[in-house]
Amino acid sequence: MQGYIHSFESFGTVDGPGIRFVVFMQGCPLRCKYCHNPDTWEFSVGKTYSPEEVLKEILKYKSYIKNGGVTVSGGEPLMQIEFVTELFKLLKQKGVHTAVDTSGVTFNADSEISVKQHKELIKYVDLVLLDIKHSDEEGYKSLCGGNLKNTLNFARFLSDNGKDIWIRHVLVPKITDDDGQLLKLKQIIKTLKTVKKVEVLPYHNMGEVKYEKLGADYALKGVQPPTKERIANARKILSD
Repeated sequence: MQGYIHSFESFGTVDGPGIRFVVFMQGCPLRCKYCHNPDTWEFSVGKTYSPEEVLKEILKYKSYIKNGGVTVSGGEPLMQIEFVTELFKLLKQKGVHTAVDTSGVTFNADSEISVKQHKELIKYVDLVLLDIKHSDEEGYKSLCGGNLKNTLNFARFLSDNGKDIWIRHVLVPKITDDDGQLLKLKQIIKTLKTVKKVEVLPYHNMGEVKYEKLGADYALKGVQPPTKERIANARKILSD
């Protein structure tokens, strides 16, 4: 089995608890307007590795991540769900804490195959960092071109199966930085039994230069990061 991988980060501090080795998978079906990694969108342009080869790379840093673990991110890592499952299986055999950073967009509750694949995955996952990009279906579609239904079904699937969740939400002025949208997201979160943390991630435009290099338009050109007051407001709404 081979997986397409964009890159590794050996000392991650913002992708789950503790110091973590982060594997960035290649490929994503979404086109989020604020995405700062457009170079991960295409599926088959990364370097290929087997799960065993990735494990070997990770274990070089085992002493550094002993109080943290490994997070698989992307792109959308669950586009390559069988590869990620096999990697996590190997990591659990080594006693390593595992997390996946996902939008949940690959989960299709109406597909027996999809449900089976995700059930197999979460056997080996300690934590899911779930990115809920917008609480409204139309807002979600406008922001990233995806389907909110899949994300919410995946959230309920994780909750029903007792899997720990950290909710992540990117705060973008005039798009997600809206009290009505945030209150709706709060109500969604309240229906989930296993949410351990809610993270508000302030929008930034540091990825804009990547679009220039790719010769692509940056949809949020000119949009400034949210103010400290608006960040505090969002955190208060979602944590109360």
